[in-house]
Amino acid sequence: MTKPDPVFALIDCNCFYASCERAFRPDLAKTPVVVLSNNDGCVIARSYDAKPFVKMGEPYFQIKDKLRRHGIAAFSSNYALYGDMSERVMTIIESCVPALEVYSIDEAFADLTGVPNLVQFGRELRSRILQGTRIPVGVGIGPTKTLAKLANHTAKRLIEHTGGVVNLCGLHERNWTLRNTKVGEVWGVGKRMAAHFEGMGIITAMDFAKADPATLRARFSVVIEKTARELAGTPCLELSEEEPPKQEICSSRMFGKRLTEIEPIKEAVASYVQRAAEKLRGQGSVCKRMRVSIRTGMFNPEEAKYAQGALVELPYPTNDTLLLTRAGTEAVNRIFRSGFRYSKAEVLLLDLRQPGEFTGDLFAPRQSQSTDRIMSVMDEINGRWGRGTVRSAAVPAAPDWAMRRDLMSQSYTTRIDQLWTVKCN
Repeated sequence: MTKPDPVFALIDCNCFYASCERAFRPDLAKTPVVVLSNNDGCVIARSYDAKPFVKMGEPYFQIKDKLRRHGIAAFSSNYALYGDMSERVMTIIESCVPALEVYSIDEAFADLTGVPNLVQFGRELRSRILQGTRIPVGVGIGPTKTLAKLANHTAKRLIEHTGGVVNLCGLHERNWTLRNTKVGEVWGVGKRMAAHFEGMGIITAMDFAKADPATLRARFSVVIEKTARELAGTPCLELSEEEPPKQEICSSRMFGKRLTEIEPIKEAVASYVQRAAEKLRGQGSVCKRMRVSIRTGMFNPEEAKYAQGALVELPYPTNDTLLLTRAGTEAVNRIFRSGFRYSKAEVLLLDLRQPGEFTGDLFAPRQSQSTDRIMSVMDEINGRWGRGTVRSAAVPAAPDWAMRRDLMSQSYTTRIDQLWTVKCN
């Protein structure tokens, strides 16, 4: 029996952060929406109808009047809501496809090999996700991951004609799309590389697909060569169902206000350590080294500038929040200098391994089983009742240095006290 040709799909949420804000606010269905970065700094997400008026990265304090003038609603980043909505979208997709690779918070590759009526399947999947989460998605289908990505881009770009689903498995559809796509719009090709390509006469995605692979490899990289081959219809990238453990874990935030005393900086570092340790345990890893750094604001010419970090060697490979917190706050003692206005702290967990992979001294100390049990129970409680329900005593419940999020929506899906309420007359 002949093995069927591979078929990939890329399912990508449309304007994901803005769509999450609209999902529980039907009154915003026709209202442009923007989402702001940490501390309500600048625009990081826009709904389609906000894009003509607001650029990505525009500082919020500079565009308040413009937002008001155009009736655009602004929201602080609600990462708990976005993470939970992402999980719901991915769960629906996973229930419908043979295999899934979650590529980012708002997009995933799926294996559709052997699935009949691909466009109809894409429309049904899109409808099911919208019904279950109120999040609109685009579905791109192709014989390679790169073509699926290009199909998704086309589905969104020409949504009035495509209905949000494009299939490039057919040669006619594929060639039309390649001819009508600029090379800079291809997955993995940035502005700088696009300029190099244009100097070589590679203007469209079709030109890229027809370019000599050996020349591309010699002049650029094997990744670029594979991208060209994939555009030509030769699969070079496989579906990766399991995300490999991260080699570093970082937790950092800007403070909600400038800090001049050491104690609130220690509290912030303890808070960031707690979050990093949760991620560490979430991927089943331990770490042997940690870097803690603090810095002032770097862009105000009237403020004195200072930045410093400290590397901490841990006594044994660990994912123990309490041990990491002690080490992190002690590091702050070494790097803090009075007389500065600090704006940010960062915790970076390094030298990550799976338990048992470290080959140190046979008689060296190691994390106890009781600590493993304590951390497991703590994660279970926080997973059920909300992050921070059980925490280190070094982390305050409501710190005044916390990130500013004055425009944050409710956590409709993760906090029982912020669920929808229905009033009956």
